[in-house]
Amino acid sequence: MYDSLNQVFIIGAGAIGKVLAVCLKLAGRDVELIRGTISEGVRRTERIRVEFADGIIKEADIEITTLAEYSSLNGIVVLASKSYGNEQLSAVLKDKISHSPIVLFQNGLGIEQPFLDNNFLQVYRCVLFVTSQSINETTVRFKPVASCPIGLIKGAPHLLNHIVDILNTPMFGFKVEPGIEATVWKKAIINCVFNSICPLLDVDNGIFHRDKAALQIGRKVIEECIGIAKDKGILLNAIEVEGALLQISKSSDGQLISTLQDIQNHRRTEIETLNFAVLKIAKSLNKEHTVETTKLLGELTRIKAEFNLQKAL
Repeated sequence: MYDSLNQVFIIGAGAIGKVLAVCLKLAGRDVELIRGTISEGVRRTERIRVEFADGIIKEADIEITTLAEYSSLNGIVVLASKSYGNEQLSAVLKDKISHSPIVLFQNGLGIEQPFLDNNFLQVYRCVLFVTSQSINETTVRFKPVASCPIGLIKGAPHLLNHIVDILNTPMFGFKVEPGIEATVWKKAIINCVFNSICPLLDVDNGIFHRDKAALQIGRKVIEECIGIAKDKGILLNAIEVEGALLQISKSSDGQLISTLQDIQNHRRTEIETLNFAVLKIAKSLNKEHTVETTKLLGELTRIKAEFNLQKAL
């Protein structure tokens, strides 16, 4: 029954999608990379180069195409595109996916909701503990921090192990996570710190282990977000969250967070599914006043991103 799930379709040819495609191809998996924002185009083969830590370089020829080429997607569908496009993408994919599992490789809270609203049968979430930065169109710098957990949102629990087995490679590792919701919140909180403070300071990820003042602001965000998570029944430890933040900061020293990359390249950011997602939940609990720092950093990041977008017009 797993034969059709040995093919992997990666939607989103950005920094994460390209690295995953190369790692799977080198591990002998059947993989295709699908551009997430362009509906039509010519299928092409592109040699993608991934620069790992310690000077290790891997390359692979990857098939790149568009969704318009497919009437159906029978296999594991990995979503590595930006989360703000999920509502539109779910509408497109609902007629192309029947029982195929979709695995969301995206940051943020509530990003799976469009797929649940459109009655997708198999929805899984992956929490990425890696950093990836495009150097040019065909080269990506990639730094794994830890194995990335994948857990079930909706569907068949028995498929989870198979999905992890197919996606897991020595260069880009994955593991089964039964309690994925707590991990989603933990990473979302960490991303609220990285994806607002780093762009506002125009600095790399290493700032938090190098600068006490930046870390202190990060601690405030962690404290606020953990309080909202607790009200939603998710219990997290502030020391553990800060420890994970510092681990990522140290391991990706010199690398830019995705939101800063997006701002520099005049692209839309995912801040809505991070700081503003926490704010939305806080409002629903009548606790907006408890996330003032998280809100302010999000607002400033959004203003900076919108200003850069206007400059590009």
